[in-house]
Amino acid sequence: MAPAEVAQHRSGGRYFSRALKLTSSRRSAIILTLSEANDKVRGVRDLPLFPLPVVLFPGVPLPLHIFEPRYRQMLTDIRVANNLFGLAYFDPATSENDVPPAGSVGCVAEVTETQTFPDGRSNILTLRLIRYRIDSYVERGDPYLVAQVTYFEDDEEDDTSLAGTAKEVAETFTRIAQAVRTINDERATLPDISDTEPQRLSFLVAAAMEIEADVKQELLELRSTSERLERLRGMLSIAVKGYEERARIHELAKSNGHGGRRIELERVVTDR
Repeated sequence: MAPAEVAQHRSGGRYFSRALKLTSSRRSAIILTLSEANDKVRGVRDLPLFPLPVVLFPGVPLPLHIFEPRYRQMLTDIRVANNLFGLAYFDPATSENDVPPAGSVGCVAEVTETQTFPDGRSNILTLRLIRYRIDSYVERGDPYLVAQVTYFEDDEEDDTSLAGTAKEVAETFTRIAQAVRTINDERATLPDISDTEPQRLSFLVAAAMEIEADVKQELLELRSTSERLERLRGMLSIAVKGYEERARIHELAKSNGHGGRRIELERVVTDR
């Protein structure tokens, strides 16, 4: 699959603040879809797959540009069925082909909007719903991959025990986003994510962080919200002071008449 299949996709956003903006604009749709995810996939055993070299999480919209003939056919087929397909991660550096092995974990996507061009290409908007694990592949004669899958969510945990960690993650995430906006002279108000449900929050933050793909995949595969939040809290706590210091220096430089150079997030968030 060519990298250009991903249209304007930045794996969670170029900046933390962009991810937060997305959370605000799509919050009602994301909450509704996550609550209905099991209903949407109920009875769907065979799932068409669309491998991508990125790790994707539930609850976040994803725009895609479809131009390969096999995926044009996949889009045609699912549009007359249930609008569902599986986004599956593969590493092009280590994989000879784009076939994720059995046991791989990915994310179900629902096509919500489609723009088709006269030459057959399409721009689509998808919403990622729920995770799945590949049980086996199905040979149906399709030009694209089809797998039998099992869907899963995080294990049940006490909301009270998650609240403290979720609050810390949301606060630190917002501090980094604010620091990045200061560094880049972006003054729009950040949305409040403090009331985001813990599992949903953990997916949002994990999606926004440009960490190594294998670490992201580990976070995706976890079935413990508390463990995912704990790992995110550790990564964010390492990053936050550095960004806030850079924001402070940027403001000092501006007050001295020296405009700051636009700075991209490094290591935790990069523009690849």
